[in-house]
Amino acid sequence: MFPWLYSILKSKAFLWTLLIINLLGTVYGYIWYIPQMRNTPGQFLLFVPDSPTASLFFCFVLAAFLMNRNWPIFEVLAIITLFKYGVWAVVMNLLTLWVSGDLPWEGYMLMASHGAMAIQGLLYSPFYRVKLWHIVVGAVWTVHNDIIDYVYMQFPVYSRLFLYIQHIGYFTFWLSILSIGLAYYFTQRTTRLSLGTNG
Repeated sequence: MFPWLYSILKSKAFLWTLLIINLLGTVYGYIWYIPQMRNTPGQFLLFVPDSPTASLFFCFVLAAFLMNRNWPIFEVLAIITLFKYGVWAVVMNLLTLWVSGDLPWEGYMLMASHGAMAIQGLLYSPFYRVKLWHIVVGAVWTVHNDIIDYVYMQFPVYSRLFLYIQHIGYFTFWLSILSIGLAYYFTQRTTRLSLGTNG
């Protein structure tokens, strides 16, 4: 990464902008899940709204950065889930386009926003202070979420994709493993940057 990009990423103006964008996206995401959450048993509610919870984790990361602090447990949860559900949503919308032959404009908007989700968590990884035990906690959360979705069948209700739910569950499991592996790689490198926000 280039020094000028580091400077932009840690500037307070950029962090505030990113926090506001992620807060708005989080609120929109939870609203999108309301119909499904109305029919979700209480014990599963925490694990149903996947993408907005991922962006909520990142909101905590950004809030900590603005205070020149690190909250590693949110950092690891954010980097894993942002990448996982960002990629997942892009693939599911492409699959919807392939199955139905059509995708509303909201689908393209979701692909763009979720693609950005997948990238932002990785971009900030040099500023994280994640230890190995944090990754273990993040991995347990992520795999447990897959079990809730595809063993207890609380997966996101999305168009006609339930017809392929076994294949989607298999894909999602390996996407989780990839996301955990990337979190390990990006957070355990020797390069660590000081946050030292400016602006």
